[in-house]
Amino acid sequence: MISAFTPREIVSELDRFIVGQGDAKRAVAIALRNRWRRQQLPEALREEVLPKNILMIGPTGVGKTEIARRLA
Repeated sequence: MISAFTPREIVSELDRFIVGQGDAKRAVAIALRNRWRRQQLPEALREEVLPKNILMIGPTGVGKTEIARRLA
């Protein structure tokens, strides 16, 4: 399913639910696509590809949880 989405398409889907936060949506979309690409690698190479996690930081009320919910 996710293989059909480019980062640009992921951002456009997030735009339907989240106002603003353009940089955050773009960064998360790229990270999500990179995760899918890493899963397509042979097992031996997966451990070498970094980063493996997404860390969202920022003050309260900027939309971190909402972005995570929409991705889930």
